[in-house]
Amino acid sequence: MAKKKPLIGFVGQGYVGESYANNFERRGFKIVRYSLDEQYCANQDHIQHCDVVFVCVPTPTTPKGFDVSMVAKGLSLVGKDKIAVIKSTMRPGLSRKLQKKFQNIILLYSPEFLSAATAQEDVDRPFSNIIGMAGDDAKHRVAAKFVNSILPSAPFAHACSSEEAELIKYGHNASGYMQVLTFNLLYDLAQKLNCDWDAIQPAFYADPMISNRYSDPVHNGGRGAGGACFIKDMAALTRLYREVVRRPEGQALLEAAQKYNIQLLVQSKKDLDLLKDTYGSVP
Repeated sequence: MAKKKPLIGFVGQGYVGESYANNFERRGFKIVRYSLDEQYCANQDHIQHCDVVFVCVPTPTTPKGFDVSMVAKGLSLVGKDKIAVIKSTMRPGLSRKLQKKFQNIILLYSPEFLSAATAQEDVDRPFSNIIGMAGDDAKHRVAAKFVNSILPSAPFAHACSSEEAELIKYGHNASGYMQVLTFNLLYDLAQKLNCDWDAIQPAFYADPMISNRYSDPVHNGGRGAGGACFIKDMAALTRLYREVVRRPEGQALLEAAQKYNIQLLVQSKKDLDLLKDTYGSVP
């Protein structure tokens, strides 16, 4: 007799939650979508019956700090002894703190690596599945193995602590952020040296050591590392580094990168609303 597929819940139906829900539904899973949108808001009470719940809600960085309130609200909907999988970006250490708060559920952290423009494709064909365990016991290890078995198949699958998984996510976004700034610096030089960027760019595209994803200094309407994740996550990473590592040279580097990026975005009039949400004002 075939094993019954689990009921999968999704809290949040932005581009992350919607793309994952679409994927699971297409693969034959019975799902429950919940969000504040009118078509899904009535499903809130059904989340408690789901065997696995993916929490895909915003975790903004504001002038006051990292805001995890929407994740906590999502976790409060998960039924007793069920598995909750946070997909939202999390400051290292927060998943474990939330596990201590919600002791009646099994909490995992599994970062997403999506771009808004290609979210569904990124979900359907992931390059990796990272499962971070917010507890060091058998039930978390079993849950991590199970969740990995139902996620879309990826060539790389990795289980680790939730703190390690949270840092992997920040590493992904910080790498992209700094790559964008690197090519903006080169673009500055090209302009001052009267070089034709169109003659330079093809060489970067042909270089296997360079990620072409972030080698275009002018994209999405302007210069600089923008978008829903880069701005807020670099601000959060900088604060974390200042509080935990306290190495002045590293802190200066992170702060200088943000200052340069803010300047590029402001000059391009790009993502000014996101800058204001993160920093409180736009210079």
